[in-house]
Amino acid sequence: MNLVKTVIAASLVLAAAGAFAQQAAASATGAPAAAPQEWKYKTKQLNRAEIDALLLQPNKVLVLDVRRPDELPSKGSFPVFLSIQNADLEKYLKYIPKDRQIVTVSNRAHRAGAAGDLLTLRGYKVAGAAGTQDYEEQGGGLVEHIKAPAPAAAATPAVAQAR
Repeated sequence: MNLVKTVIAASLVLAAAGAFAQQAAASATGAPAAAPQEWKYKTKQLNRAEIDALLLQPNKVLVLDVRRPDELPSKGSFPVFLSIQNADLEKYLKYIPKDRQIVTVSNRAHRAGAAGDLLTLRGYKVAGAAGTQDYEEQGGGLVEHIKAPAPAAAATPAVAQAR
């Protein structure tokens, strides 16, 4: 467990340095910051430190990603998660354990906030909502950008047997 904590801490330090460099480059070019969307959910919107603290408790937390699978390669995801799209959440509630705190995840946490509100109404313990893009912008280093596998090579035709 100490090795895991050390790796996470090192990742966080490296990611924070990278995020600082990106922010400095954006301010140097005069790029305007995106206006944050108003938070309208009862579910708490988690910041990087809160997410990191929760992820250090893998036996007590479930990360529930509510995005479409095609969003994961470009927007990234946490290393281990359960994936149920927001539109299907109601139908798959029976697969979500009630004995863990749940962190709902989307790109900017808004779909995650809506999912958290639904889960709370259904009796689940929701720790909060997280956005992978928000997390990375705050210096979080645990988001992984999954690369799609290369397409399978076309099957080569069987060589005709000599007669």
